[in-house]
Amino acid sequence: MSPSPHSPSTPSDSQLLQIVDDALLATAHKSGKWLACAPGCHQCCQGVFAINQLDAARLRHGFEELRATDPDRAARVAGRVTESVARLTRGFPGDAASGILDETPAAEAAFDSFANDEMCPVLDPQTGTCDLYRSRPMTCRVFGPPVRSEDGLGVCELCYHGATEEEIAACEMVPDPNNLEATLLEQFELQTGTRGNTIVAFALKT
Repeated sequence: MSPSPHSPSTPSDSQLLQIVDDALLATAHKSGKWLACAPGCHQCCQGVFAINQLDAARLRHGFEELRATDPDRAARVAGRVTESVARLTRGFPGDAASGILDETPAAEAAFDSFANDEMCPVLDPQTGTCDLYRSRPMTCRVFGPPVRSEDGLGVCELCYHGATEEEIAACEMVPDPNNLEATLLEQFELQTGTRGNTIVAFALKT
C-alpha cells in the first residue's frame, strides 16, 4: 500500500521506527546514568533543524491524531505553530510558502545561524515535554546518545559526564545500520511528488 503524504504508515516505515527505538533502548541500557535525557529536559528542543519528508508526514499524521483525541492540546500546538511560522518566515533560507529549504551552499550556510533561539512549537512550555512525542522526527529519536556523523562521535553536552572516551564509544548508537530510511525516503518522495527538507513549524502549518 502506498503511503499518503500525511501518514507514512507502511510496514517498512514501522520497521524503521522499531529498529531505531530498539537501538536507543539498547544504548540507554549500556549508558545507565550517563544518559541524562528525561521528561522535562528540553535543551535539544531549542533551535530549528532540518527534517525530511518522512519526518514531516509523521508529524502531520500525529497532529491529526492529537486533534481527534485531545483537541484542546492540539489547538495549543496549532497556536504555537502559527506564531513560530510568523517569526520564521522572514529570512527563511528557502521557499517560505512551501517550507522547503534551499539546498544551495549559501542557503545551507545561512541555515546554520538561522533561528537558533527558536523553541520547537511542538514542545509544551508548561511541562517541557513533546506534544507529538510518538511522531517525533528522526533527529529527536537519536539525540543524546553517542551517534557518529561526519564530525565524529557526538553526544548531548548534558550527557556522559564522567565517562571516558572509550566508555562513550562503547555506548555508540547505530540507529539505522542498513540505511533503510534513505530507501523509504526515496520511495516516499517519488510517490508524493514532494521532496526536500523542511522544519517542524512549516511541516505543521495550515
